[in-house]
Amino acid sequence: MPVSESFRTYVLEQLDRAIPHVRAKDMFGGVGLYFTDIFFGIIFDDALYLKVNDFTRPHFEAYGMGPFKPYGEEGSSLQFYRVPEEILENPEALRDWAREALAVALEKKAMRIAAEKKRRRRTGR
Repeated sequence: MPVSESFRTYVLEQLDRAIPHVRAKDMFGGVGLYFTDIFFGIIFDDALYLKVNDFTRPHFEAYGMGPFKPYGEEGSSLQFYRVPEEILENPEALRDWAREALAVALEKKAMRIAAEKKRRRRTGR
């Protein structure tokens, strides 16, 4: 099911209070959420998913939320978990969750950059 325009607008308005200047980009039937070039969230099937790591995942699981599985229950999951409706409706709580997701995404990007630099030093490229 595609993302409805009303839900997309609602999520972007809510996130703008938490992280101003969030950019939305259509992708594979959903919407990718970016701060500058940092990919930290997904809107899919009228639900918001945020990037998680081992530290932040339990917050989502405590609300009974599961991972983003675009290929069904049998498919692999990505490191994004669904945001509970009560968090989405609470600007202060959403700010904290969205900033944590952005921090997770920044950390992962920094790790990729460091690994690439290390690879280049080893190979001389």
